[in-house]
Amino acid sequence: MVKPAVKALLLGLGLDCADGHIRVTKGPNFRLYGGAEETHSLMQEKALKFNEHLKRRGKTLDDISRQEFHEIAEKIGIKPPPPG
Repeated sequence: MVKPAVKALLLGLGLDCADGHIRVTKGPNFRLYGGAEETHSLMQEKALKFNEHLKRRGKTLDDISRQEFHEIAEKIGIKPPPPG
């Protein structure tokens, strides 16, 4: 049996939506769900900036190390989950 290819993705979850609007944005290397308009917009901005950094490095999300991920995240203001 052949295992399906696994692709790394940035996942953004906004949990502060009070207006009932369902917001979903899909792009290269990311999926963003939910959030108030401002929160969702901020997630979009961060995901696009992350992709810009990947492009400058000539890499994809699948190609970078954990250390590179954390470096990029820190540069653009994404707080990654604690290791473990």
